[in-house]
Amino acid sequence: MAVSWALLADTVPLYSLYALLFGHVGLSSAAISGLFVFWSLVAVSCEIPSGALADQFSRRGALIAAGVLQASGYALWVSWPALPSFAAGFALWGIAGSLVSGALEALLYDGLAEVGAQAHFGTVLGRITAAQLIAQIPAAVAASVLYSVGGFALAGWVSVGCCLTAALFAARLPEPPRTNLLPRDGARGESAAGYWSTVHDGMRQVGANAAVRAAVLAVALVAGIDAIDEYFPLLVQHWGVPTGLNPIVVLAIPLAGAAGAAMGGSVSAGRSGRLAALLAVSASLLAAAGLFAHPLSVVAVAAFYALYRWVLIVIEARLQAVIVTSARATVTSVAAVGVEVGSLALFASWALGGVMLVAAELALIAAVLPRLLRRTGSSPDAVS
Repeated sequence: MAVSWALLADTVPLYSLYALLFGHVGLSSAAISGLFVFWSLVAVSCEIPSGALADQFSRRGALIAAGVLQASGYALWVSWPALPSFAAGFALWGIAGSLVSGALEALLYDGLAEVGAQAHFGTVLGRITAAQLIAQIPAAVAASVLYSVGGFALAGWVSVGCCLTAALFAARLPEPPRTNLLPRDGARGESAAGYWSTVHDGMRQVGANAAVRAAVLAVALVAGIDAIDEYFPLLVQHWGVPTGLNPIVVLAIPLAGAAGAAMGGSVSAGRSGRLAALLAVSASLLAAAGLFAHPLSVVAVAAFYALYRWVLIVIEARLQAVIVTSARATVTSVAAVGVEVGSLALFASWALGGVMLVAAELALIAAVLPRLLRRTGSSPDAVS
């Protein structure tokens, strides 16, 4: 069920078209960049509050709300394609993304823990991540077909339907009961006190527990590199791949990432040194691709992304294994804030030195990773 939700939630035709929609209505490059910055700021500011909401009330409810909010944002875009509605839509999408980022892993881990299967969390997360990456294929195909038939409007309304359908699937996900939930008929003051207690509990876990703090930092450093996917089409174009073939060639990269994510979940690779070695190899592959700068460099980028996603899944599983508070979504959201900061660092690295500087950044992360992961211990629940 969770894999089906992931496929639906990411098979959104508008993903391939929204930047083109903005340009179509006359927005400048500066205005479009401003929208992206606004989107990121909303997501960062909502991460921890939304994680605490999911912990205090319902992780499944957070996923349902995320689908509805994202659908509402797209409906705004296609019914009133103008700068104010684009900004409002990004605000809704930013809130939706923050609701998912903390709640999803918490829901999965606690659901598995209820039946004593938390050791399989990496496998489940790997499959879900693979499904999210593979969803880019039907989304891209649907975008092309829908746009040719009915333009941006048709692609947008179908995207609204996809998000709402994903919300319906989210409503069917099992959620184990938690003792930190307040009664529905509790007083408003008691609810507020419980919410802030959840925020404090999650933040205290990160501040006081060295293993959790190290795992949060490891996730932030490694996952921040994933923002490189924004540059894959530009890399392929720069290496001489014709524009008409660009989308097809680029699809090979997330497919390789999906395979790596699946392997990261199902293959025991929990030793700190082994993870660091895999990350260092992935950095070398990325650097080699940048030096070679040929259409065939896409093969090296795909291999880099497969190894990178493998490591990322194991590290994300390690974080969930060391969290010992009921404010699991809140702690995960703290890591997500770090990921956003890491993404900004990647954007700066790319602006200053392109793919080679990003590869150097990844190699540096690989060098410090063993020290961080040793602090998290060697929990058998971290991998399966």
